[in-house]
Amino acid sequence: MPPSDTRAAAVAVRTGPLDRLGDWGPTPTPAGVFHLVPVQVDRDLPRICRWMNEPAISAFWDLAGPRTLTERHLRRQLADDSHSVPCLGVLEGTPMSYWEIYRADLDPLARHYPVRPHDTGIHLLIGGSGTRGRGLGGLLLRAVADLVLDRRPACSRVVAEPDLRNTPSLAAFLRAGFRFCAEVDLPAKRAALMARDRNLRDVL
Repeated sequence: MPPSDTRAAAVAVRTGPLDRLGDWGPTPTPAGVFHLVPVQVDRDLPRICRWMNEPAISAFWDLAGPRTLTERHLRRQLADDSHSVPCLGVLEGTPMSYWEIYRADLDPLARHYPVRPHDTGIHLLIGGSGTRGRGLGGLLLRAVADLVLDRRPACSRVVAEPDLRNTPSLAAFLRAGFRFCAEVDLPAKRAALMARDRNLRDVL
């Protein structure tokens, strides 16, 4: 990407449809300080590609293969007309997860459920076999969902659509205070529609 395109992508992250996500800053969690850092392809591609090729991740993300495959995916997320911001999740200074925070009401997902204006979606993977299985998924999902609700006052709920076969992911969303809403047939999977509602955030 030429330097001018890189600068344009950075501006889009700061001022686009997700209320300046790049400026949200760190948030404390029981596991330490966590920070969503918008992806820079030149810096982050090797790490994200390595994660995408881990068997536990490739089974659900369909991005295993050469770097060019992951790079195309990331650049689509970073395009000027995108409604999604790809981020590294950095815990106590260490990049350990990949996130996509997106406007679900502007996404094809909106055709599959009763969407509300400013619904915000989450995709998540935790990289590294030594990092998974420690309960971090639910803890960080709760922190990020609350961060979205704090930073996006027009958003009344955070939604997700994990693959129904991905039982660890489903369990993490439930631990994070998301509720199961419905099963939905999406083009690439049968998914569980999950939601964390603003008006229930202190209950669940």
